[in-house]
Amino acid sequence: MILIKPRHYGAKGTTPGCGFDISQFVFGRTDDETTIFTYNKLCQGHSFSECVAKVTCRPSPALVKDQGKEQSGWERGPPLAQSRADICLICLYALRLPRDMQLKTAVPLSLFSSSALIRAAVITSLSPDTIYDFIVVGGGTAGNVIANRLTENPQYRVLVIEAGGSLFKLTNIAAKDYLMYTRGSSEDYDQFAKMTGDNGWSWKNLQSYFKKNEKWTTPADNHNTTGQFDPSVHSFTGLTAVGLSGFPTPIDGRIINATTQLGPDFKFNLDMNSGKPLGIGWIQVTVNSSTRASSATSYLAPQFLARPNLDVLLNAQVSRLIQTGKDKSKDKRTKLPAFRAVEYRTSVGGPLRSVVASKEVILSAGTVGTPHILLNSGIGNSDSLKALKIKPSVNLPDVGQNLGDHSFLANPFLVNSTDTFEAFLRNTTVQNQDINEWATTGQGFLVDTICSHLAFLRLAKNNTIFKTTADPTPGPNTPHYEFLVSNGLPVPGAPSTGNFLGLGTVVLSATSRGSITLRSNNPFDPPLIDPALLKSQFDKVAMREAVKSAKKFVTAAAWSGYVIEQAGAFAGVETDEQIDAYVAANAGTIFHPVGTASMSPEGASTGVTDPDLKLKKTAGVRVVDASVFPFVPSAHLQAIVYVFAERASDIIKSSYQ
Repeated sequence: MILIKPRHYGAKGTTPGCGFDISQFVFGRTDDETTIFTYNKLCQGHSFSECVAKVTCRPSPALVKDQGKEQSGWERGPPLAQSRADICLICLYALRLPRDMQLKTAVPLSLFSSSALIRAAVITSLSPDTIYDFIVVGGGTAGNVIANRLTENPQYRVLVIEAGGSLFKLTNIAAKDYLMYTRGSSEDYDQFAKMTGDNGWSWKNLQSYFKKNEKWTTPADNHNTTGQFDPSVHSFTGLTAVGLSGFPTPIDGRIINATTQLGPDFKFNLDMNSGKPLGIGWIQVTVNSSTRASSATSYLAPQFLARPNLDVLLNAQVSRLIQTGKDKSKDKRTKLPAFRAVEYRTSVGGPLRSVVASKEVILSAGTVGTPHILLNSGIGNSDSLKALKIKPSVNLPDVGQNLGDHSFLANPFLVNSTDTFEAFLRNTTVQNQDINEWATTGQGFLVDTICSHLAFLRLAKNNTIFKTTADPTPGPNTPHYEFLVSNGLPVPGAPSTGNFLGLGTVVLSATSRGSITLRSNNPFDPPLIDPALLKSQFDKVAMREAVKSAKKFVTAAAWSGYVIEQAGAFAGVETDEQIDAYVAANAGTIFHPVGTASMSPEGASTGVTDPDLKLKKTAGVRVVDASVFPFVPSAHLQAIVYVFAERASDIIKSSYQ
C-alpha cells in the first residue's frame, strides 16, 4: 500500500550512468517486491508494459522510502534497449515522454503519470480509524478534478484511492486519447440536458466550466497560429493546458487546400470546439508546450497535492462498497441504503481493508470500473446477482448496461514521399536524432500527437439508412463520423515497407450497445465486456460511408501526384460489399467507452444516476466519470469528462452549504 503525500526526499543521489536526481522518482512497495510502476495498459494489440520493460531500470529493494527512513542503492533491471527503437509510436505519443529523459537508463515518473507526484514521500500505512469526508475511487481524469475542487475547502478531508502505482492509470482518458481535445457539438450537451431534465448540463450553462478547465497555451515552436483557431472560443485562465500542434507536417498545406476543392462537406472549420464541429480543422491537444497535460499534471500539480486535507492512496484495488446504514429519502417518506464505506486490498491475495467517508463516496473508476464495483456491491440487476450468489442490495437493472463506444478503422494510402512517420518508426538513427532533439530542446515532430487535422462529417440526408432508422444525432450540427488525417500509419500491423497517409475513420453517433457484467462473485475477477462494436446496422452504414468519404478526400487536386493507391488490407477495396468485409475484418475501438451508469431524470425507473449524479435508490454515493453519459457523444472524451467533473464538484459542494 502506498500513501502519497508531498515531501522532498531528505537526501539526493543519482543512478549510475545517468544524471537523474533520485528525488525525481517515486518508488512503490508492495508486500513482496519493490517496483517503480505496475501496469496493465493496453496499447492497441500489445501490452504497454512490453514497451516500458525495454527501457526501465528497477530500484533495489533497499531504495525505498519506508516510514521516513532514507536508504540507498540502485539495481539495474533486465538488459535495456539501446534506444526507444522498439517502442511503438502510439505509446510514445499517448504517454508523452519527459523532455529530460535519458535513453538507456531509468524512466522518470513523468513518463507515466503526474509531475505532481515528483518528490512525493511514500507512507506505508493508513490508520483504519481514519475517516474522510469524501472518498474518490479512481485517480483518473474526473477523480482528480473532484479531489482538487473539494479540497479547496480546507474543512473537507478527501482521500483518492487509485489501483495503479501512480496517478497515471487505465481510466486516465488524456493518456489513452492521444491528447486530443474535442468538445463535441453544442447539441450533444443540450441533449444531455433534455434527457436528464437538468438544464445545467446544457452547452450554454457549461461554458463557465470549460473556462475553469482550459488554459490555452502557445505551441512548442511558437508559430503564428492566426487562422488556426478562434481565441474567443477558449479560456486562457484554467488549469489544463490546451493548444495547437507545435511542429508542422509536410501534408498540412495539402489538407487545407483540399478543403477548398471538394465542396461544402469538406469545408474548413476555424475552430471545431465552438460547438459547431462540422468540417475539417487543426487539431487541438492537451499539451503544455512539449509535454502532455492531464488531470494529474493540472489538478494534482504540486501546489494542490501539498494540501494537508488531501491524501492519495496508490496500489489499492477496490472490491466493493459496503452499506453503512440508511438515510431518509428526499421526501422523508422512506429510508435509502447508504454506502459510505469502501473495501479494498493493497496486494494480490492480501487482506481486505475498509475506509469510511462521513459524507460521500464518489465513484470515478471509469466506464468499466464503476459498474464492476457497483455490481460487486450488490447494486445491479437482482436476478443476475442472485445467479452469481451475490446478495442483492439495490435493484438497479441498468448498471453495466448501455455500453457505447466509438469504432475505429485505420485506412492506409501509399504515398509518393519518404517524409512520413515511417522514417521514424523504421530507422534507429532517425529515432535517436528526433528523441534527442525533443529531449534537449523541446522541439521537433515528437511534440505533436498522431495526427494534425480532424474532420467531422455527416451522412447525406438521402442516405437509405434513414428510411428505416431515425437519425441518432441530436441535431444537424452534430457529426455522424470523423476521420483523423495522419502523416503516416502509426498503428500496429502497418506494412513494413512504403510510406503512408493515414485517414482513420471513427463512427461518432454510435447506436450499438454492449454491456459490462460479472464473470463470477470474486470481486477481483475481471468483468465480462461486450463492446458490441458495429453491432447495429446504422453503425455499419456509418463506417462504410466514412470509408467512402476518406476515399473521396484524397481525390482532391491537392493530393495529385502524392497519393498513389490504397494499401495493406485496404488495397482494392471499392464496392460496398468489399468495404463492409474490410470493416468487419479490421475495425476496432478508439477507447471511448461510455454509458454504463447513465443519467436519467430523477425518479425515472431507468438509468443508474440522477441528474445530480447521485446513485439512484441509495444514499452517500455519486458517480462522476464517462459512465454517466446516456449516449455516445460526438467527440473524444476528455474535454467532456473535465467539464462534467467541474460541474459535479460544484453540485457536491452546494449539497453541504
